[in-house]
Amino acid sequence: MAVRVRIVGVGMGPHQVTPEAADALRAADYAIAADKGPDDGLLAVRREIAAAHDLPVVAVPDPKRDRQPEGDGAYVGAVAHWHAARVAAYEAVLAERGGTAAFLVWGDPAFYDSTIRIVESIAARGVVEVEYDVLPGISALQLLAARSRIVLHDVGQPLHVTTGRLLAAAVAGGQTNIAVLLNRSVELDGLEDWTIWWGANLGAAGERLVSGRVGDVAEAVVAARDAAKAEAGWVMDLFLLRAPAPGQDDDGAA
Repeated sequence: MAVRVRIVGVGMGPHQVTPEAADALRAADYAIAADKGPDDGLLAVRREIAAAHDLPVVAVPDPKRDRQPEGDGAYVGAVAHWHAARVAAYEAVLAERGGTAAFLVWGDPAFYDSTIRIVESIAARGVVEVEYDVLPGISALQLLAARSRIVLHDVGQPLHVTTGRLLAAAVAGGQTNIAVLLNRSVELDGLEDWTIWWGANLGAAGERLVSGRVGDVAEAVVAARDAAKAEAGWVMDLFLLRAPAPGQDDDGAA
């Protein structure tokens, strides 16, 4: 009999779990979660979500990952190696326990999360017969827009979504409305006249928000990011950057 896997987007905490996701969690036998050590604040929140739905958590020690790869090729290789180790670890749990397992994914599984890829890899290996589905969650991008009371793009215009590592390339490529996730730091040099809407740990206790002209608020962003990390023990931040309109001067006047 196949093991059933539910990949469930859970927003940023128990209060953001949708009714559909809640039904899936209540019907699962257990949740699988990465354990990154004794100070893993994100695992603690996953446990809180699971407990709210009477769901036991199987914490799996997270394989080590190379955080300092040199170059894009090395980065992709380091992530692939890490994912392969996760596949093996989660596959072992599924083979031993069977039943219905849930993976609790921050925000929505479609945005910069590899749970779907990992479960696909487990299914492809064939060691465990796996049937899986994906349930959407409230994404960090949605939260940033709601908290900031903005639309993420101008009328009929595109939104470019990328990572902090690739921000400079996006700007060099002519992108002018950029959502930036997965930030190890916030690098805004040369973008002083752009507008930023920034948030950290959105939906969780101690969330932070900063917005304004980059040249005016860059230091406030760094300070707020440091404060969010110090308070929670972790930080997950993102921001929207928008270039000044053509013909607009530094003061926002035409």
